[in-house]
Amino acid sequence: MNSTSQSHSLGRLDAAAGEALATGDARLGTIDIHRHTRSPALRGLLARHNTRSLAGLELPDGSPESFMASMEEEGVQTAITSEVLPGIQLAATELAAFSRGSNEFSRALAERHKGRIGFFAHLPLPYTELACAEAIHALDILQADGVVLMASNEGKFLGDPLFEELMHELNQRSAIVFVHPNVPAKDALGLGTPLSVVEYPCDVTRAGLNLILSGTMERFHRIRWILAHAGGFLPYVAWRASLANTMIEYGDTAPQGVLTYLRRFYLDTATSVSRPAMATLRELFEPDRLLFGTDTPFASGARSGAQIDELVASGFWSAAEAAGVRRGHALGLFPSYKQPGERISALPLFTQESLLSGARRQVLSPLRAVAQKLRE
Repeated sequence: MNSTSQSHSLGRLDAAAGEALATGDARLGTIDIHRHTRSPALRGLLARHNTRSLAGLELPDGSPESFMASMEEEGVQTAITSEVLPGIQLAATELAAFSRGSNEFSRALAERHKGRIGFFAHLPLPYTELACAEAIHALDILQADGVVLMASNEGKFLGDPLFEELMHELNQRSAIVFVHPNVPAKDALGLGTPLSVVEYPCDVTRAGLNLILSGTMERFHRIRWILAHAGGFLPYVAWRASLANTMIEYGDTAPQGVLTYLRRFYLDTATSVSRPAMATLRELFEPDRLLFGTDTPFASGARSGAQIDELVASGFWSAAEAAGVRRGHALGLFPSYKQPGERISALPLFTQESLLSGARRQVLSPLRAVAQKLRE
C-alpha cells in the first residue's frame, strides 16, 4: 500500500466546517499542537542558571491564567502543550527533575481544563535510561498525549543507536512523538545570525533524515512522528535525499525508499505558512499530514488567526483542506478532543518491509554490490 492511499481524508471536518472557514470564521475550534507552557519547573531552572531566555529568545512571564487567556484571544480551542530547553545542557539528575516537574504541571493543567489542554511529555535525553523511565511514567500514569523529543541532544540526533531502548518503549505504546529543534552553542558556529532563524530548521531536517536512513522508522513503525516547523528543509531537499535509494548501505535500513518514510511524517505549520513553503508541502504531502501550530510564545507575532489567513491566502488549499489543517487532521491523532458530531477516520497502519520483498532484496544485494564496485 503506498503512502497516498494510506493517508486520504484523516479526520477531516465536514463540509459545514469548511464553509465556516471559507466565510472567515477560521479560528473557531482551532487545535494548536505547538504551544509552549512556562511551568514553575521551567521558570525555576532558568532562574538557577541566571537567564530568562532559551536559544536567544526571551521567555515572557506567563501564568496558567494568562496562558488560557491567550488561547481565548486567538480562538484556540485546544492546545497540545510542550516545554523544551533548546541550547541548555544539564546534568542527568537536574534534567530528570525538570522533566518530572514539567510533566506533573502539564498533567495538572490538563486536568483543570479538560478538553482544552493536552500535553507532550518532556523526556530527559540524552540520558536514555532516565528517558525510558519518564516515558513510561508520563504515557502510562500521567496519560500524556505523546512525548516531545529534541531533534538533537548534545550532538546525538534522533535515530542514533544511543536512543534505541527509548524507541522500543515508544513503539510498544504506538506513541506520538513531537520532534522539536535544538540548537548548537552559538560560539560553535561562529555566526551572528539568530539561532532560531536557520539552525532550528537545520536541526529538524537532520533528525528527520536520520530517522529514515538509520532504519528507525522501518524498525519502529508504530511510532507516529510530528516534525516541527514543517519539517525544516527536509521537504525542499526530498528528491536529493531520495538519492540514498541508490546507495547499497541504505538498502537494509530504508528498504521501502526514502520518500515512503518521508511521507509518513506529520508536519506542523509553525512559522512556515509562506507561499513557497506551502507549494513544496502541497507537491509532496497529502493535506492530512499537516497540523496547525503557532510556536507561542516564542513566535509571539505569528498569531493563530494571521497564520490561518496566510494558509488560506496561499491558494494551495481548499477551504475544507485548510479546515482540516487547523483542526480535523489533529483529531486523527488526538481523538479525545473531538466535539459531538465530528467524524474521525482511522489512522493508517504502516508496516515493515514484507518478507517477500526482504528476501528478494537479500538475493539481489550481492549483485548490487558487484555492480557498485564496477561503477567505482
